[in-house]
Amino acid sequence: MAAPEPLSRGAILEPQTHRRAASASARPARAGRARRLPRSLAAYPALFWWGVFFVIPLGWMGYYSLGVKPADLAAGAVSLDDLSLANYGAATSEIFLKVFWITMRTGLLGTLACAVVGFPVAYALASYVSERWRAVLLFLLVLPYWTSFLLRTFAWRIILAPEGTLSTTLRALNILDQPLLILDTNAAVQLGIIYNYLPLMILPMYVALERIDPALRSASMDLGAGPLRTFFSVTVPLAAPGILGGLLLTFILATSDYVVPAILGGARGLMVGNLVASQILASQNLPLGSAMAILLIGMLAGVVLAIGLALWATRAALRLLRGRAV
Repeated sequence: MAAPEPLSRGAILEPQTHRRAASASARPARAGRARRLPRSLAAYPALFWWGVFFVIPLGWMGYYSLGVKPADLAAGAVSLDDLSLANYGAATSEIFLKVFWITMRTGLLGTLACAVVGFPVAYALASYVSERWRAVLLFLLVLPYWTSFLLRTFAWRIILAPEGTLSTTLRALNILDQPLLILDTNAAVQLGIIYNYLPLMILPMYVALERIDPALRSASMDLGAGPLRTFFSVTVPLAAPGILGGLLLTFILATSDYVVPAILGGARGLMVGNLVASQILASQNLPLGSAMAILLIGMLAGVVLAIGLALWATRAALRLLRGRAV
């Protein structure tokens, strides 16, 4: 009987090597599965913050809007014994609707002015400014936000006062022959809104424009499109998310502003936020003020939804027309 052939060292070690390699490859896979967390976990802190500081207070405000102002305020700010919608009928009075129209007009004009000024600035920063100076200019753009919003708005009272910096300068240049009477008017509110919210318009536009590949513009020019057609056919559609984001952000903040109208507008610069504050703080009518606030939120949501639907319909119509043209 022939003796078994002795196994070589390589043959003995080969199974052990395979087992070690398989074990080593399985360990990272098990560790990866153990460390893997749901993607939605990152949204939980934001949802918690949104629920605690927005949804719950909004729900209480809606609940208070169904009550009435008690005859004796010592019993509480709101009487919830008999719930009704009477406050919403009182809130939709002619005065409220007129102030709401002024608020929408002021917010819309301020948003359009910020867009007209902000888009060229964002386009220049993204396309023509070198990276070294771009960081400096962006720093200067957000630098005013290091100061309190209230202090920055109060500073405009010094500038816009009849004997303030702007009036004195214009009279020294013989542009005006009398003091500038712009303070405590709606024009001062408009100017304050443009100043305070212009960076919020520029930054989303800049981010969207900066991400556009310059090769796309070059390709459009190589295919025979001129600078104007390239701008409207390539640059604007690709930057549309940033443009819409800036428009919505500025419009919502401008229409719901309370500080700027209160400081720069006076009695002639009244907006809905000031009307709500006067009902709650001065008149101590929390139910009516809550109803006005709920109506303001609903009307703003309706305006934003209408604008979104109009933009969606316009985009769909343009796609349909382009498809028929092809």
